[in-house]
Amino acid sequence: MASNEKDGVVLDQPTSLGERKQVAEQCSLALKLTIPRVIDDMENTVDEAYAAWPERLFVVDAEGKIAYAGAQGPFGFEPDEVRRWLEKNLGDRGSE
Repeated sequence: MASNEKDGVVLDQPTSLGERKQVAEQCSLALKLTIPRVIDDMENTVDEAYAAWPERLFVVDAEGKIAYAGAQGPFGFEPDEVRRWLEKNLGDRGSE
């Protein structure tokens, strides 16, 4: 996206899981994320299963079902919205 280039958010496509982890860490630090996060494998298994493009935030329940699906990113990428959902639906259990 042009806005990403203007803001200096341009990264090479990772070619290894280690590189993907580094990009995720950069993103977490830049966005000051405090929520737990995971990365997909290099085959993009989760992306393929959940159609997570563009960026989206999901909460998956204990039975493996999607309990919350955020709006599509990058403008729908709202970690605070997920936090509020978790607090409302899980209360104190959301911090475990």
